Amino acid sequence: MSKVADPVRTIAYKPHPTEKMKAAIWTGTKSIELGIVAKPTITAPKDAIIHITHCTICGSDLHMYAGDMNNVMEKGLIMGHEAIGIVEEIGSEVKDLKVGDRVIILPVIACGKCFYCKRKEFSLCDETNPSKEMEQMYGHRLSGIFGYSLVTGGYPGNQAEYCRVPNADLVCVKAPKETPAESLLGLADVTPTAWHGNELAEVGEGDVVGVWGCGAVGLSIQRLAKLRGARKVYAVDKDANRLSIAAAYGMIPVNVNEHKDPAAYILSREPNGLDRGIEASGFRSTNSMAHATMRSLGIEGDSSDTVSAVIKATRKGGNVALIGDFFYTTNDFPIGMLMEKAITLRGGQLYAEKYFPFLLDLVTEGKYDPAFIFSHKDKFETIPKSYEDFNNHQIPGGLKVCLVTAFGRAQSAQ
Repeated sequence: MSKVADPVRTIAYKPHPTEKMKAAIWTGTKSIELGIVAKPTITAPKDAIIHITHCTICGSDLHMYAGDMNNVMEKGLIMGHEAIGIVEEIGSEVKDLKVGDRVIILPVIACGKCFYCKRKEFSLCDETNPSKEMEQMYGHRLSGIFGYSLVTGGYPGNQAEYCRVPNADLVCVKAPKETPAESLLGLADVTPTAWHGNELAEVGEGDVVGVWGCGAVGLSIQRLAKLRGARKVYAVDKDANRLSIAAAYGMIPVNVNEHKDPAAYILSREPNGLDRGIEASGFRSTNSMAHATMRSLGIEGDSSDTVSAVIKATRKGGNVALIGDFFYTTNDFPIGMLMEKAITLRGGQLYAEKYFPFLLDLVTEGKYDPAFIFSHKDKFETIPKSYEDFNNHQIPGGLKVCLVTAFGRAQSAQ
């Protein structure tokens, strides 16, 4: 796959001619550097420049870090799509934000005006991603996303001291200054992604739910499923620490190391099957030799292992949602089981903007706090090591790291 043409990056980013900033830049497989790059400037009237206070690393960032997406990456791309900060500058057509506002930056860059945005399906936006490669891959282009490869627009991310936010009135959420930073940072991506997973699966009162994956997103899906009225939630993973966290929140842990066929185990406890099954681990979750061999030969990009287990464990007429990232193709997909069991399968990137201010209200009203996903806190300048630790499952506490910039530290000291 060839790289996206230069006009994409011209649209996405215009650097400041003299001022510099620190940023996490991709330099190759398992190589993130803290670089000194030009600070962004206003390039369109609806832009805002955000001075970042806190950011974090997403599990999906590891696809790029580990080399799974090298064919759609470019050396020097600024990483990241989860951050909060303070508005430093606004364009002439920004109406809802002012300099000094504290904001959550949502990961999905939407226009707000196209067919899909009018339906509140913001990650399907027609206007913010000019990638012809994505159109060739999928038949359509999806929305732009910060710091997430050339096929999502080549937009510089917000693992940096500053970020230019297009369509800032829509892509930024104004947040109370008294709300703890970790709670707001958890609202940037993880919480709306988890809510989206529940929405896709149509989780409701009295449901029996199974969630494959107990990372930050998986655990959040589980907790929000309970908040939506789920009667039982099975948490499937192979990490004992993460399973213990799930159990502490009232989930039923299923350790894949002990139950090699987790679907069969769940069906032994729930003969009718799950009402709703949610895959929240993605294609990197498999360790099968067959998948590794097919990937090395270029005949498979993703794996259907966990998806097959979710479909098997879900009852006839139930719902399955894919929230873990899948990009390419997979073999042995159980299309017969899916069709014959009359299961509804849905997936897609989060409709981030759709879920606000509802999710922010949940937090500010004390009904839910996403801060639990941050098991470690560190300085932003340590981000290369944080990537390495996250990829190797060595983040203290086992979940996510909250990274604080020098500006964020200064704000906290006031």
